[in-house]
Amino acid sequence: MNSISNQFGREDWSRYTPKQRMQRYAAFAFCALALGWALGSIDVIWVWVWDAPEQMGDLLGRMYPPDPTNLGDILRVLLETVNIATFATGFGVLVSLPVAYLAAQNTTPNRATLWLGRLILVTSRSVNTIIWALLFVAIFGPGVVAGILAIMFRSIGFIGKLLGEAIEEIDKRPVEALEATGASRFKVIVYAIIPQVMPTFWAVAILRWDINLRESTVLGLVGAGGIGIILQGAIDTFNWPEAATVLLAILALVVLGEVVSAFLRRRIL
Repeated sequence: MNSISNQFGREDWSRYTPKQRMQRYAAFAFCALALGWALGSIDVIWVWVWDAPEQMGDLLGRMYPPDPTNLGDILRVLLETVNIATFATGFGVLVSLPVAYLAAQNTTPNRATLWLGRLILVTSRSVNTIIWALLFVAIFGPGVVAGILAIMFRSIGFIGKLLGEAIEEIDKRPVEALEATGASRFKVIVYAIIPQVMPTFWAVAILRWDINLRESTVLGLVGAGGIGIILQGAIDTFNWPEAATVLLAILALVVLGEVVSAFLRRRIL
């Protein structure tokens, strides 16, 4: 096998220049210092960390075998969880369409509406679903309404941003051709913009439903409906066998959601 010097014809060949090596060393040193500072700035009880494997084994022992006694109520609330995700996704899609139109530079009426649309998107995405749920539980009380609104408000930013970017990347020639014939703005949207963004629309809607299905499983922890209510009750009462049953039901729901999402992508996209 030829050596590096034989391959490149130089005895002093090096992959990095001295300046590049110094930059790499400086980057490594900075990352190490940042990591050390981060670990030093948080209060970690290392005794609990080292004891975690033993506690995890003890907890799994308490969960086995799962208790299917309350399986009927678990399945009923699991269906409620699916309904929360589905309704929230549908409402989120409907609301995000005009927001995406306003947030796209090539379709927004003026600069004020552009910043309004982007403000809505940023506000929606910057607040976690659990925070939205806590807010709506305080307004509407515990139940599925708060859960649907929480996931819907979170979905608006996700769907609206991706659709807005898709609108900005459309081919301008069909739009200009329709405008040259004197078509109204509504017809331009229907015949020139919507056909180009429909694949993105369906892909984003299916993806968001899949995400919302996962997020809806924890809304019950704050009283916003769904399977999380039973899970929180089982944990609060140290009913670990029932908690194991709920976790297995959530796992089955997530897997089923993946299967349904993959099926819809194959049929629609």
